[in-house]
Amino acid sequence: MGNNSQVARKKAMTAQIVKLAWRNLWRNKIRTGIMLASMVFGLMGVVTMMGFLSGMYVSMIDNAIAWQTSHVQVQNKRYLEDPDINEVIVNPAALYSELDRLPQVSAYSARVVADGMVASARANRGIRINGVNVTDEAAVTPIAAHIEQGTWLPETGRYPVVVSQKTAERLRLSLGSKVVLTFSDVNKDVTGAAFRVRGIYRSPSSSFDDANLYVRQQELSKLAGVEGVHEIAVLLDASQSGDSFDNQGAELVAQALMKVSSTQNQIRDWQQVQPMLATIISQMGVSNGVILLIFVTAMGFGIINIMLMSVFERTREFGVLMAVGMVKSKVFLLILLESCLLGVTGAALGLLGSFAVIALLGQTGIPLGSMSEGLGAFGVDTTLYPVLKTGEYFGVFLIVVVASMLASLYPARQILKLRPVDAMSHKH
Repeated sequence: MGNNSQVARKKAMTAQIVKLAWRNLWRNKIRTGIMLASMVFGLMGVVTMMGFLSGMYVSMIDNAIAWQTSHVQVQNKRYLEDPDINEVIVNPAALYSELDRLPQVSAYSARVVADGMVASARANRGIRINGVNVTDEAAVTPIAAHIEQGTWLPETGRYPVVVSQKTAERLRLSLGSKVVLTFSDVNKDVTGAAFRVRGIYRSPSSSFDDANLYVRQQELSKLAGVEGVHEIAVLLDASQSGDSFDNQGAELVAQALMKVSSTQNQIRDWQQVQPMLATIISQMGVSNGVILLIFVTAMGFGIINIMLMSVFERTREFGVLMAVGMVKSKVFLLILLESCLLGVTGAALGLLGSFAVIALLGQTGIPLGSMSEGLGAFGVDTTLYPVLKTGEYFGVFLIVVVASMLASLYPARQILKLRPVDAMSHKH
């Protein structure tokens, strides 16, 4: 019974201290209100900026996977070292069978690739010629849905080609224009043919648009004399691939393909195909951390200032409390709780506001306007949508509260250094 009553007294004492700390916090309503407002609006700005940075990275990664790397790629090892048109994938039939069997694979596209020239009546330029299966490529990449003019490659007709809007502008092409594609065949002889523009596409990446056009696989293979394919691009089911930063699903598929693939082939997941994407993911936490650190540092100095003012105004009061028997640890706890409550209130209101702003902008987005062309070189969409995980909200909340409590240590120490008699004689 004695232990129970002692525990009850301690709980009652703690509750009284918390209640007293909350009342003390609002003694000066204007000062506390100004500090809370600065915390709330500052936190809303910081978290929204973090959301837009994350959204930009998500846009870059999603577009790179959709248009360039897919989730997994297969090539001949020698082709990766030197893209010779003769270096085709060894025994692709075994890979096709395994891909058909894997439930996490949504689609795959086998490609014949040739580096060559595209020429119109007015200009010419270097280009990557992608010979694709019309149906398979439309399932792996979103190109069929991004045709600005004309149509995607038809199944019938003689020598159709789909070029990017950027290539069309550089070569002054329109629908129906004739272009000549030239490249080296398997015997190292220059070959080529005249193609008709059937469609003009536009992707989020201007650099990708500048370097790629599409023809039907059977026509490119016939012109080049190629038997086989140079590249297999694999797209995973959205439910299996995880979020934009998760590479585990792609790694599992790559491992499964390695078991049936020839050792002469190279199987890579999207982070291996473009190491820059892996670097972006690793740097995301650093960039968000720097932004948050700047805010927390500024907020910490503000809390130190407000707590110093509050504490020094009540120096005599603290002296009386210590004189009547309140131990210094309780005084320290009182000051710590005041700062903690300030941090909790500011963080909660700030994150609620941030959540509302990000939810709204997540629906409407923010058009990049004149910046879209520059960021388009990195594959960023013309409209950005902020993204922030639930765990990041909790992380920010925890950091702000801990920083608030640390900011109260110096003001608390200044009071605890005083003797009760000196504190009671203090004049402010």
